[in-house]
Amino acid sequence: DQPRDGVALHVLRHVEAHQFDAELEGIKSHVLAMGGLVERQIEDALIAIIDADSQRADEVIAREKQVNGLELSVDDEATRILVRRQPAASDLRLVLVITKAVRDLERIGDEAKKIAKLAIKLTEEGPAPRGYFEVRHIGAAVREMLHDTLDAFTRLDVDAALEVVRRDKSVDQEYRSATRELVTYMMEDPRSISRVMNIMWALRSLERIGDHSRNIAEYVFYLVKGKDLRHVGLENIESTVKSRT
Repeated sequence: DQPRDGVALHVLRHVEAHQFDAELEGIKSHVLAMGGLVERQIEDALIAIIDADSQRADEVIAREKQVNGLELSVDDEATRILVRRQPAASDLRLVLVITKAVRDLERIGDEAKKIAKLAIKLTEEGPAPRGYFEVRHIGAAVREMLHDTLDAFTRLDVDAALEVVRRDKSVDQEYRSATRELVTYMMEDPRSISRVMNIMWALRSLERIGDHSRNIAEYVFYLVKGKDLRHVGLENIESTVKSRT
């Protein structure tokens, strides 16, 4: 009986381990599905503001409920895993990172919604005389950042995550430069202030999308290295990644 009980216990543990792995893969896939939806939100919000497409903007605003619903669903899954499985070490880090990542994705969705609302304002007030090139350029950069940071998260690729962090610094510089130019333009032509301000708010939302994408990239460092590298500066992040320890 004892050997038979031992075999049964071994089989049970194997089944439970397999179920746990399936639950982790399931929750990761839901995060990536949410990421895909948010990527689409950014793309459509940019089209809406550049092409003055209010219908596209309305679609972005309506889909925001889906983004919020996915965040709540993933949070519920993570809570169930924490309570039932009580994961240890790397599995615990993964679940905690997932709860943080979906929060950043939800906030990216919020920023896309803000851009869509600004697009509607611009269709009503008339297009701004300046700033669309910057919206297109910075928008393309942060869309690529989000795509690459989700890919880095999937593959636990610290090198790809590091590249996202580097690009965030470049986006911040471009945002500051664009803001200075637009402020100068508004001073020269006060009649443009209201419309150009809408473009500036859109650029601000894009810069924040870059920040949230960087956050997710930094979670990859935490998963792989077991170290929280937020707020430590790019040089310290680079040295930690290169250390391979």
